[in-house]
Amino acid sequence: MEPVISIRNLTKTYQMGDISVHALRSISLDIHEGEFVSVIGPSGSGKSTLMHILGCLDQPTSGQYFLNNKDVSHLSDDEVSRVRNQQIGFVFQGFNLLTRTSALENVELPLLYNPDGAVSAAERKSRAMAALAAVGLKGREHHHPNQLSGGQQQRVAIARALLNNPTMLLADEPTGNLDSRTSVEVMNIFQKLKDERGITIVLITHEHDVAAYGSRIVSFKDGQILSDVANESRRIALDEISVMAPAPAGSH
Repeated sequence: MEPVISIRNLTKTYQMGDISVHALRSISLDIHEGEFVSVIGPSGSGKSTLMHILGCLDQPTSGQYFLNNKDVSHLSDDEVSRVRNQQIGFVFQGFNLLTRTSALENVELPLLYNPDGAVSAAERKSRAMAALAAVGLKGREHHHPNQLSGGQQQRVAIARALLNNPTMLLADEPTGNLDSRTSVEVMNIFQKLKDERGITIVLITHEHDVAAYGSRIVSFKDGQILSDVANESRRIALDEISVMAPAPAGSH
């Protein structure tokens, strides 16, 4: 079976004046359909640079990136936009929700920028309602972000990422702004999406207890892959935290 993601000798170098910063140093990696891969490493290790390239938000200095067996570097700008909109769902640490619009309207956004043509208002609403229900927010459709807890806001962001039935989800520090118990709830949603829908998930984190949810853990340091191992003990660390941590007010 061909991998969903295949990168070969990927290098990314930034020029900071006269200084060359080597964010990625000739890395190679395959990720197959339905895998939940946690990419872990300290700040500056190259993991976020990798996510930006995987999400077609940045281009490598050299090397190749194949997404669903297509060389991304050979795609036109329009084709890259279509890939981002239809094949990739993004979840970020800061939620990136529009504050003056409801949860439902936030989730509908990807369909408003559909490169293949307009989607009717009725279909947008139907798909957005289903996505919100899938992340446990049925009945909260008309709440604005300031009426939702941090965990609920991240659920809205996940629902938005699911709207176009993407091939994969890219999650960049999705629990970075959440307390321990709420982190468990959000990570359980990712686990459910992998198990029930077979969605490929690549999660960027610097936290070992969050990385433990992945079925595979790839460790980065100084722009290189230190280790790439199957994880047999996933969820243990976070489940232990969920038992020990007191429930914060308004986390649900």
